[in-house]
Amino acid sequence: MSQSVMQFFENLWQDYIQLTPSAAKVHEVLGKGRDIINDHVAFRTFNIAPVGLEALAAHFIAMGYEAKGDYVFEEKRLVAKHYEHSDPRLPKIFISELLVESFSPELQRIVKNLVDQVPASAVTAEDFLYSGAHWQISSTDYERLLEESEYAAWMAAFGFRANHFTVNVNELPDYDSLEQVNQTLKNAGFQLNTSGGEIKGSSDVFLEQSSTLADHTAVRFSDMEKVIPSCFYEFAKRYEIAPNQLYTGFVAASADKIFESTNAK
Repeated sequence: MSQSVMQFFENLWQDYIQLTPSAAKVHEVLGKGRDIINDHVAFRTFNIAPVGLEALAAHFIAMGYEAKGDYVFEEKRLVAKHYEHSDPRLPKIFISELLVESFSPELQRIVKNLVDQVPASAVTAEDFLYSGAHWQISSTDYERLLEESEYAAWMAAFGFRANHFTVNVNELPDYDSLEQVNQTLKNAGFQLNTSGGEIKGSSDVFLEQSSTLADHTAVRFSDMEKVIPSCFYEFAKRYEIAPNQLYTGFVAASADKIFESTNAK
């Protein structure tokens, strides 16, 4: 594994904990000083060139990742893909994109205006996936996006960076179940996303997921500063689909509810 892959994830993590200080606390509570293995890292984007899903994926393919699963989120009007590396210790990558054309002309106009401000050179730059927002947006336009799509509003505020990291519960030494992890977090004062239940999925679909609610952080809009939900931390426990072979995909119905960890409403 090249140093650059390790460095990439380190830079990504540092950017993420700036916006999500609770993630560092989660590490202390669950890891007790030991390394925590991440199951996957998730990214968001719009389906408009030059920032579509494939443009983000190109960075991971260059690091040796391969495309695996495709997902559709009809209600949220998203599609997604996940990628895996031959080194199982490296996190899976989950990239989703908003189907912008399926929203109102006003949302399309606002989003197109954002993407128009992104130089094509930024998209291929080494630091693109933790470079944040490349645009100016007013708080009014942010609120307007929020009315139609929490996802679009989050993208407008935060841009290109990890939306969440995910603890690999199977690799946590002191825990046998996701329930135990959740209880430890609640005892430590964390608020969990209860949309669709605290635990989304089950052993029947070979994947259980839970997540904290997003931290709140101050974002500078073109006209004012606002405190809004930023990023969250997810927890995933995987089950065997065959002897000694864990399921490596995702469950759209569960991911749909995980997306709501950043909801502002």
